[in-house]
Amino acid sequence: MSGGVEQRLFGTDGIRGIAGEYPLDKKTIQIIGRAIVSNLARDLRRSPSVVIGRDTRESGPGIESALAAGAIAAGASVKSAGVITTPGVAYLTRAVPFDAGIVISASHNPYQDNGIKVFSQSGKKLADEMERRIEAEIISAPTDVNPDPGNLREAETLEQASYQAKYLDYLAGDVARGLKLNGLRIVLDCANGSASSIAPILFDRLGAEVEALAAHPDGRNINEGCGSLHLEGLQRIIPQEGFDLGIAFDGDADRALFVDSRGNLVDGDVTLMILADYLRSKRKLEGDIVVATVMSNIGLEIALRERGIELVRTQVGDRYVLDELLARGAKLGGEQSGHIIFPDISLAGDGMITAVELLRVMKESGLALEQLASKMTRYPQLLLNVRVLRKPPLDTLATVKAEMERVEKELEGQGRLLVRYSGTENLARVMIEGQDHSRITEQANDVAEALRNEIGE
Repeated sequence: MSGGVEQRLFGTDGIRGIAGEYPLDKKTIQIIGRAIVSNLARDLRRSPSVVIGRDTRESGPGIESALAAGAIAAGASVKSAGVITTPGVAYLTRAVPFDAGIVISASHNPYQDNGIKVFSQSGKKLADEMERRIEAEIISAPTDVNPDPGNLREAETLEQASYQAKYLDYLAGDVARGLKLNGLRIVLDCANGSASSIAPILFDRLGAEVEALAAHPDGRNINEGCGSLHLEGLQRIIPQEGFDLGIAFDGDADRALFVDSRGNLVDGDVTLMILADYLRSKRKLEGDIVVATVMSNIGLEIALRERGIELVRTQVGDRYVLDELLARGAKLGGEQSGHIIFPDISLAGDGMITAVELLRVMKESGLALEQLASKMTRYPQLLLNVRVLRKPPLDTLATVKAEMERVEKELEGQGRLLVRYSGTENLARVMIEGQDHSRITEQANDVAEALRNEIGE
């Protein structure tokens, strides 16, 4: 392979691709496992211990086996947590502890995709510099890997059950300590993903009346018409059947979105506003700062400002939110998509922790979710995705640059335009906010058309 873009394997959320194709073919996966371990061993100056967890995709067990083969060949001790959430692996990595945790998941993507992401012992994703080192080793590695990893672990099923129980006990006993949800009727959409066997048990244990949807994974139905990208089912069922709220997870449960009793969406921005208001009232919002990304709605910024809270924006990606939180000593950050981070609890976004903390606000305040959410007014926002063949700097595309400058001038003082490339797919994303939905739709389409003309597929 050659060329700068082709050489980049790690995106904003690890390595992603179609299962069975490069870089998620069996041979390359083993090389990835070996490269991760050899770089960890170089820093630790000893053989590392690693835990691997996965979501419910049918490709997961094969990828796990190949990864473990490469890791063991490089000298690692490897344990399997089986099907578990991404933040569950992050928790186990720091709590057991292990030197690293590896997650096999493509989050909200369809089942044909999969991915690999790595957590350090702190429960934080690997630093960019470490990812670049691993990436370089993968690209230049010899291909003499074990073609048949065979049976790699003893008593695997018992170990997996104990790891999953440890994570569930942590959520129910530590994170949710003192929280009683008796009297609340909740619908959970588990996306047929890794929350399916954990979330219903957690919220039932806390005393809620729980109905679980999309909690029967078959390897191919993960995220299929369900989960945090498909809230229609929750929005229909909840007002019809008189539930208090709905919680929708994505495939690996590192994010959560909510639906109130009237069927209205409560996204990550509104969740941040509710939690920030609560933490500030408890004098637990250090520096009166909330960290979010450039994608967060300007309505969040305005609502926080009215409460004397500063919104600090980062580039898109929960790793950048976390870096800013740690740099500032702040206590709350997240993304519109539902990734919320409480660094005092976990350095990884965790949809179930987010849900627990939001439910705590509801119980302590005595307010319904729609009442809490009414404190923020959203500006109309539109996001368009444009498939692209390449990702050159936007300011080198003359037509695109001119169109962006025109739209930004029209929006000045009344909205925002943001154009960026996806870190995991061949997409350019056009995000626009303004007071008039029809006008921003026209403006977004103008920018998107300029992108298609210059670099579109």
